[in-house]
Amino acid sequence: MKKNLLFALLSSSVLLSSCVSSKVYKDLEDRHAQLQEDNSELSREFDDLEARFRQNENDLAALQAQYEQTKAERDRLQEEYNSTKTSYEKLKASYDALEANSSSALAENSRRNRELLAELDAKEEALLQEKNRLEKLQKDLAARSKRVDELESMIAAKDAKMNALKNAISKALVNFEGKGLTVEQRDGKVYVSMENKLLFNSGSWAVGAEGRKAVQQLASVLAENPDIAVLIEGHTDNVPYKGSGQLTNNWDLSTKRATAIVELLLENSGINAENLTAAGRGEYAPVASNDTAEGRAKNRRIEVILTPKLDEINRLLQEPEFE
Repeated sequence: MKKNLLFALLSSSVLLSSCVSSKVYKDLEDRHAQLQEDNSELSREFDDLEARFRQNENDLAALQAQYEQTKAERDRLQEEYNSTKTSYEKLKASYDALEANSSSALAENSRRNRELLAELDAKEEALLQEKNRLEKLQKDLAARSKRVDELESMIAAKDAKMNALKNAISKALVNFEGKGLTVEQRDGKVYVSMENKLLFNSGSWAVGAEGRKAVQQLASVLAENPDIAVLIEGHTDNVPYKGSGQLTNNWDLSTKRATAIVELLLENSGINAENLTAAGRGEYAPVASNDTAEGRAKNRRIEVILTPKLDEINRLLQEPEFE
């Protein structure tokens, strides 16, 4: 009975797909292009945020070096000030001793005393300026350190969250290990790769029963993580598509397969469609050589790429201390 029902549903799906108008297909192609553009923009924003974060770390190091240099200059001025003050006190004592005995010596000591007083005033002024500058640098350094700590904390939290997400997905999909499904974390993202043998028949974009179970298990995890951006990429091998009907080439097939996974994910009401992007990569992003059957099988796949949203980090980088 279940087999008859599944056959009827698949037949209805094929009949409905064949009735899709060229306008709908064109709309889908336009949406696909827009989604690809949005995905590229998000990737550029993420790279820019990483570059700005590295720049701020460099600025902080430079500020620390400037602080240490200013501190050393202040200490040098303090030593000069102390030395000058000692000379002044000695000359003043000498002046007091000679005052009664020599008017000429008194005049010379008075002149020298005035010079030393002027020099002492200048050094006191320079020392005060360096002190004020040092205090400002200390405040700037403290503010920069606080912001860098906040950034590091946010990035660490997002890395921990992505690691927890990767573990949750691995646990949810453990029954599909060895069936063409892998889960890995790299570059701050989680990659779920499903070979087409788990999902589709050759030349088809209709998800099979086993693949549907895997995607539904993945959807249950994504529904609990609404602040994750999800990119679904379709990939093929380099064997030209030889079918007929709605498909024109491998790129077209990869796009339809990615869209089919999106539609299946959206059957879970807990997933926000705004977080999803479908993209067809055709044969142009292989993970293995297309010279062997095994390599071509690895290249025929769906990749679900999970990326943390960077709104908080972007907001922090936009604040004046990081301009």
